[in-house]
Amino acid sequence: MKIFFRRIHLYLGIAAGLIIMITCLTGAILVYEKELMKLFNHSRYYVAVQPNRLSTDSLINRLKTQEPKASVQSIKIYNNPESTVEIAFTAQKGKGNKAAAGAGEKGKAGQTEGTRLTAFMNPYTGEVAEIYNHRESFFYWVMDVHRWMLGGKIGKMVVGVATIFFLIIIITGIVLWWPRNKQILKQRLKIKADAGFKRLNHDYHVVLGFYSSIFLFVLAFTGLAWSFEWFNKGIYTVTRSTMERAKPLKSAASIDSLNRIGTEAALSIVHSLAPTAHYYNISLPKQAKDAYAISLLSQQAEHESASDTYFVDAYKGNLLGKQLYTDKNLGQRVRATFKPVHVASIYGHTSKIVGVIVCLLGTFFPASGIIMWWNRTRKKRKTA
Repeated sequence: MKIFFRRIHLYLGIAAGLIIMITCLTGAILVYEKELMKLFNHSRYYVAVQPNRLSTDSLINRLKTQEPKASVQSIKIYNNPESTVEIAFTAQKGKGNKAAAGAGEKGKAGQTEGTRLTAFMNPYTGEVAEIYNHRESFFYWVMDVHRWMLGGKIGKMVVGVATIFFLIIIITGIVLWWPRNKQILKQRLKIKADAGFKRLNHDYHVVLGFYSSIFLFVLAFTGLAWSFEWFNKGIYTVTRSTMERAKPLKSAASIDSLNRIGTEAALSIVHSLAPTAHYYNISLPKQAKDAYAISLLSQQAEHESASDTYFVDAYKGNLLGKQLYTDKNLGQRVRATFKPVHVASIYGHTSKIVGVIVCLLGTFFPASGIIMWWNRTRKKRKTA
């Protein structure tokens, strides 16, 4: 029976090995994306604290003075007084102000119509620290490789199928690892450090493969949610939950947008209810009846995706309601947990360190497996 599992393990490894290696390597890089971005682009994310902060409305107006044709979608404010404010906007037809291009990873000026950009602004001086295009960054390229192999829908399917193969490889690997007796068990739980290359390669593959198998399985399993819609639907089917999200609340009446309250007024209402949140992300109304939607991450949040959303009437300035993470159905909460689990941020730096090590091992295993197969093939040829 093990011969059957060994062949599946081998053939799927050969078929998907390269994709698995690339996916794991890029995954290891992406684990610390946020930390590395802040490390190498400090002026983009941090400013010196000053006595007085400008209002969110003032920051938006200052951006529009510099980028007259900018269409602002949202503004994100952090509770950390040293953090810049992030304004997400779409660059309309015409060139941007070249002075806005910061000295960070890539300051983008002269953007074309429809380009989604983020302005990082000093909340005390109103200065634009940098206008940033994430799609032209190094980490977006790494994500493109990780999720789509630079191949769009076809690449997405290739990664998805390779991930399914990887799950089968892990399962068959555990079957092949399973020892017949205690003596073999001891051999498969430790590496013979003083052995030659062939034995070391074998031990690294077998022993480290066993220790990392559960983590690799979880990372691969959660990754399927970004490759297949049927997998997402399956989450809601298994949890007996509805996939439909709660609809955003609307303002009471359709009134001239000139009478609309500002973002600062909307923020103050929500801030009074949740004053210690990590951040507040204000989505501006798109239509006349739309309300301000303010998402925040509370100090008590289970993970980075466990955000709450408050709705403020854009004209009367009253709280219309809230959609809390804890009020979501089981399927929605399970699906929301997939991202922090997949990117290994669920338990902070501890899980991130584990995530990087496991991903690097995932990069190594296909190569070590091929070496094992090659050595076994050469041995058979010599004895033939």
